[in-house]
Amino acid sequence: MKTMSYLMSSVHRMLARLVVASLAVAVAACGGGGSSSSTPSAATPAPPTLKSITVSPSDVTIAMGTNQTFAATGEYSDGSTKALTTEVSWSSSGAAVTIVAGTGVATGKSVGSETITATVGTVKGTTKLTVKAPYTASSAGAEHSLALRADGSLWAWGNNRLGQLGDGSLLDQISPVLVGSIKTWSAVASGEYHNLALRTDGSLWTWGFNLNGQLGDGTFGATAMKPVPTRIGTLTVWTAVAAGKNHSLALRKDGTLWAWGRNFDGQLGDGTRIDKSVPVQIGAGTVWTTIAAGAYHSLARDRDGNLWAWGQNDAGQLGFAAAAVVPTRIEGGPWVALAGGEAHSLAIRADGALFSWGSNGRGQLGDPGAGRSFPSRVSQDNNWAAVAAGDLHSVALRTDGTVWAWGANTDGQVGDGTFIDRAQPVMIGSARDWVKISAGAAHTLGLRVDGSLSGWGRNSSAQLGIGSTDNKSAPATVR
Repeated sequence: MKTMSYLMSSVHRMLARLVVASLAVAVAACGGGGSSSSTPSAATPAPPTLKSITVSPSDVTIAMGTNQTFAATGEYSDGSTKALTTEVSWSSSGAAVTIVAGTGVATGKSVGSETITATVGTVKGTTKLTVKAPYTASSAGAEHSLALRADGSLWAWGNNRLGQLGDGSLLDQISPVLVGSIKTWSAVASGEYHNLALRTDGSLWTWGFNLNGQLGDGTFGATAMKPVPTRIGTLTVWTAVAAGKNHSLALRKDGTLWAWGRNFDGQLGDGTRIDKSVPVQIGAGTVWTTIAAGAYHSLARDRDGNLWAWGQNDAGQLGFAAAAVVPTRIEGGPWVALAGGEAHSLAIRADGALFSWGSNGRGQLGDPGAGRSFPSRVSQDNNWAAVAAGDLHSVALRTDGTVWAWGANTDGQVGDGTFIDRAQPVMIGSARDWVKISAGAAHTLGLRVDGSLSGWGRNSSAQLGIGSTDNKSAPATVR
């Protein structure tokens, strides 16, 4: 029995040792200790963290009513970068701009500057967005006005009894109304009751009164008026337009000059006094660069800086004494800018000197003297940059951004805060950020660098676009 008990005890001890050895091997295989030739696996690295956000474009300016899309790029702790899309939230610091939180599309609502912020978690990136007023150019007719906005749209206001606003109606408008739905307009010019405009594709369009064929569509007569823009021909080569009282001028990209409309005074320059209802070429062989139209006369500059005139000359507005039904050269120059009024003309010489000639019954030549048929200097300053002429008043822009005006002021068209005629240039207000000017029969429009448009002068037909029909003797903001 003892022998049997001893044997059983030995077997139990052997089994126990085998179990312990098996457990040790299992633990070692699981990396739980003991010697092993296996290499331990590496720990998973932490993902890179977002350190900063860059917003683009940087410090951008847009016009009121237009959009700007922003993008965000993240920089991470490992030096990598990535475009941020769905994870970013967008915001604006003020009311001048609204922005879609999920897309970064901002819209200018009013003039001002705002901070645009892109946010991911606690990380932010910013940029500046400035909103300008919407206008880029303007044109003043007899009792109506037109203006281009930065988005390429065309707006009109004032007298519309002959369809000159182009909105399809014959109703006057006291504030700007949209002309059609096209947003590819690039230039505009206004006559007494008609308009010309160009689109970015170089096509030519006209509308309004057409008694003398001034629309250029091959028709004549009071019933041939067009209350909406109508395309003239199929060419896409037009680069500039000008409008007299009842005649029209336009340049093509090849430097040729074309005219149509009333021609009783030879204002078309084709050597006749016969009205034309389609464009006819003027001054063949000359390369023209700049055009302007007075009420019944025309002016043009050639590529060498010479100035030419033709049409009515009863007050010396052509710059010489003789009559002219074809382009005739004015002495002096070289010239860089020009404008025609009812019976007077203005031009700026290449050295910045300003000259005037023609009728001076209301001081529109810029001095208290009599009218004359030759260019005479206005002031001794050499910093004039642009000119515009109304019926009996004149306006000019200097290189320092100031606007000056003179002549008839019965309706406040000079803009100096009075209704007193001015025989010499007077500065309008204190602003020094004017960039463009235009003059109607008795009202004036001025564009400032911030894209705001102002009007002053006669407003009986709401041609100032300020929401009323009160005359203004100082600049008032167009709505």
